[in-house]
Amino acid sequence: MPTEIAARITIDPEVLAGKPVIKGTRMPVELILAKLAADPDLGEFFLDYPELSVDDVKAALRYATAAVREKAASDRQPSPV
Repeated sequence: MPTEIAARITIDPEVLAGKPVIKGTRMPVELILAKLAADPDLGEFFLDYPELSVDDVKAALRYATAAVREKAASDRQPSPV
């Protein structure tokens, strides 16, 4: 059963080993980020992945931003002695 962890982003242990994906697809957030990092041309991106929408890409970017912020915050926590 998929669990929505952010707007339009779900995880399911039975889909791609539980990686975050766009809701209702098998498209992992990390692939969207990698493709856009390699070539930020959205026109080309949507030709390759017509099943995705601008809102899906925005959701992936928001999720990645939140993940980076969370990681940075946890790195700043003092280590227990």
